[in-house]
Parts: sequence; structure tokens; C-alpha cells
Amino acid sequence: MAGPASDVHVSVTGLDKTYRLPQGQAVTALSRLDLDIRRGEFVSVVGPSGCGKSTLLKCIAGITGISGGTIRVDGAPVSEPPDDMAVVFQRDILLDWRSVIENVLFPIEIKRLPKEEWRKRASEWLALIGLPGYENRQPWELSGGQRQRVAICRALIQEPKLLLMDEPFGALDALTRDELNLELQGLWMKTGKTVLFITHSISEAVLLSDRVVVMAANPGRILEIIPIDLPWPRSLDSRETPEFGRYAKQIRRLFEGLGFLKGVP
Repeated sequence: MAGPASDVHVSVTGLDKTYRLPQGQAVTALSRLDLDIRRGEFVSVVGPSGCGKSTLLKCIAGITGISGGTIRVDGAPVSEPPDDMAVVFQRDILLDWRSVIENVLFPIEIKRLPKEEWRKRASEWLALIGLPGYENRQPWELSGGQRQRVAICRALIQEPKLLLMDEPFGALDALTRDELNLELQGLWMKTGKTVLFITHSISEAVLLSDRVVVMAANPGRILEIIPIDLPWPRSLDSRETPEFGRYAKQIRRLFEGLGFLKGVP
């Protein structure tokens, strides 16, 4: 689904990120990392805990500073959160004292844009993601999956070109996660956004992605980038096909080589 190889939306070159602990020791979270993401591409990042997946996303988002190398979005160096970008985290971080639509409109309010002009668009996004008529509900009335749908709407309200998602479905039950995987795929195919998706799930990464980036830890680095050549759209039944299984097995074998997933079938 991605655009031409020359149409690079996000470019990460020689990225280093070092943290200094309170005791003074330096910890290298990312080392000499290179990654290009094409416009309209869906790229997932998988790897063991502590390999720097979330750190990479935060660096691209301009939330965390870098120690070396360069990050460019649309050709511009990243020193703060870029325009036309939104982030969805694992926790929905909804404001419980605001209604659903007021949560969705929160970024509009922060930027001092006329909220009433955006209210119709907010309702359209809620309907598109499966929450028609939920505008006046309160967050505490919603299930975990519904709350995360609201968080996605809040990220998409200004129609960003780049969507960064840090394990957005990690805290959900398996059935809700499957449902949101399909809804996210549908949104991505309709809108053509560039998506960087962090996940611990090999199956989720293969199901959703044009390419899967496999990371290793100590220090965080890219082990391999695997193109996923499966037809779109993909259904949950796609996971039962031999082709899907080969991609999942290839990624598992990489983790086994790092000492993870020993004995997992």
C-alpha cells in the first residue's frame, strides 16, 4: 500500500539515544539506527522489552531528544513534535470529566481553533470508528476498547499525515484487539496515512504491516526489516494461511536467535 520508494516520509539516520541514570551511568537505548518510512506505509516494530521500540517512537514524535544522528519528517529535522503528526499511546489518557466528543475536540481547543466548526467532523470520526451516537457519553461509561476508539478519534481529528501508535491495543482482551486491528486497517486503507505501530505481538505486526522492523536490545538496534507481501485487505482468517505462518515463523526464529521464545511452538 505504500507509495514509491523515493517518497520518504520519515527518515532516521544513525540515531543514537543515551540516557544517564541518577547514579551517573550512561545507558545506550538506541545505537546507530537507520530507518526510512515511505509515505502511506504501515510499518510495525517488534522486539523484546527494553529494546528501544517506544524510545524510537518518542524520538520521531519529538517528545524525546536524541543523542546523535538525524530524524527528518517531510524533509525537516525533528526538534519538537512535527506538524501533521499524532500519537496514540497504550493508555487512552481520556479526561473523565469531559464527554466523548469534548475529549475528541480537546486538541482543537488546545490549538485555540473554533471548536464548533470541528464538532461535525468529530462526530463523523466517531461514526467511522464504530461509535455513532456516543458523543455525549462519559469515558467512565465506556469499555476499554471503546475508550481506545475515542483516543484514536482524538488523534485523527485534525487528519494528521503521520500516525504514531505505541502499543495502542496492548491492554485489551484478545477479541477487542482483533476487532480494533481490522478497524485500524480499514481506516489506514481509506485515509492513506503513514503509520508507525509499536507492538509486542508478532501476529498483529504481520497482519497490519507493509514491513515489520525486528529490533534487538543492549543496545537497541534493528536486527532485520521484513517486507510482508500479503494481499490487502487482510482478514483474521489470513492468520491461518501458510504464507502468514511463514512470516510469523521467520520473526520468531529471529527472537529465538536472541535467546527469546525458546520452546515456543
